[in-house]
Amino acid sequence: MTALPMQAGGGAIARFLADNGIPYAATIGSAIAFVIVLVAVYLVGRAVVLPLVDRVMDTRGLEVHARRPLRKLTSVIVVFAGIAIAFGFAGYGNFLQSLATVAAAATLAIGFAMQDVLANFVAGIFIFTDKPFKIGDWIEWDGNAGIVEDISFRVSRVRTFDNELLTVPNSQLTDGVIKNPVAKKQLRLQVPFGIGYDDDIERANEIILEEAHAHPDILEDPAPSVRLTELGDSSVVLKSRVWIDDPSRSDFVKTRGEYVTAVKERFDEEDINIPYPNRTLGGSLELGGVTAETVVD
Repeated sequence: MTALPMQAGGGAIARFLADNGIPYAATIGSAIAFVIVLVAVYLVGRAVVLPLVDRVMDTRGLEVHARRPLRKLTSVIVVFAGIAIAFGFAGYGNFLQSLATVAAAATLAIGFAMQDVLANFVAGIFIFTDKPFKIGDWIEWDGNAGIVEDISFRVSRVRTFDNELLTVPNSQLTDGVIKNPVAKKQLRLQVPFGIGYDDDIERANEIILEEAHAHPDILEDPAPSVRLTELGDSSVVLKSRVWIDDPSRSDFVKTRGEYVTAVKERFDEEDINIPYPNRTLGGSLELGGVTAETVVD
């Protein structure tokens, strides 16, 4: 009987198959060892590694949107680890070395061809770790604005206020400035009011503050305030600063609109004008080719 190669895991299986007269015992034994080890490593990974990763994510307080891709990435790593270990136990060492060489060359080529994809992937990791925004937040960037609906490792999906879905590469959200109005527990709104130069500034200030205190969604602490900020071409600008609580859940656009409407109605009742913008144009007009005879005709 021909001696069988003594692979790490497939040798015993191969000897058992050879003793029972199974042809190609070495090849079949290595294949069986490969499958058994792969399944075993995968099951151990699902039973041990994934729960451990979940506990780490619980400790870090990661959001739900960050957990899904990290769990998928962990599952992929477990599968690759299982394949590598299974190759070793099956005695495919030379094949594994060749495969690693080919994979390294392919990775280098793919890396050059997919620079943008890799940049977005890295940007996605930064979004998960830095947490500049989360699902449900209102964000603004590069003239765009909307509510974040999904975050993945490559792209984020934002629904605009016109109900349009934007698929944004993550690199665009990490290379520039992102405005997140709802990131904190309180938000300050700045509302300018223009009044006429002949109107009573003190009375206008009182009305603006009274309506701020009267609105149920505007906080008393920090207290509302009003400052004269500009002497415009046609109006005196009074800027009101008010605070609202929990902006991620409250409709602060609605709050601002109700507040402005209430102030406008009070201004109308007390004859405080909000002047229209106006411009004074100066200059002269010259006509050519016109004679007295032409005008008479």
